[in-house]
Amino acid sequence: MKKLLLLAALCVPTAGFCDIQSTITSSVKLESLSAATSADKLGSSYSISGTNITTTSGDAASVGGFGSVTNGVPAVTMPSATQTTAGETFSFTQSYLEGDATAGSAPTVGTVGNFSDLTSTAQGSVGTAAVTLDHHTMSLTGGTGTGVVLTGQFVTDLTVD
Repeated sequence: MKKLLLLAALCVPTAGFCDIQSTITSSVKLESLSAATSADKLGSSYSISGTNITTTSGDAASVGGFGSVTNGVPAVTMPSATQTTAGETFSFTQSYLEGDATAGSAPTVGTVGNFSDLTSTAQGSVGTAAVTLDHHTMSLTGGTGTGVVLTGQFVTDLTVD
């Protein structure tokens, strides 16, 4: 009987053991932006359309359009238009958008160049901006900083297998 009890004791289910993993991560970043300028040069465009008209230009080989280019801006030939059949309906449209001239030299700091879309920013100054990290306690202080980016991150990861 004692042997049967021993065998029964070995067959009793025992508690399951599992792995538990915990990870805690903290990080802070202070970034000062650099000076930057972005410029987009606008190109020239010309368009003409119409019905029941006759166009003429000084040059028989062209009906309006671009000619020789000076500093990135082309000369434009604007045609004249006359109604083809008098008394009937007609339409005539032409448009010209003069693009930005190409600069002959580098721009002077602080001046606005001859571009249609110009964005310029000064460099950042950290000033009294500060970040601290102490035992997963973080502090981000903008202070007198300009053009700074402060980033703090706290991540907790728990895995049970």
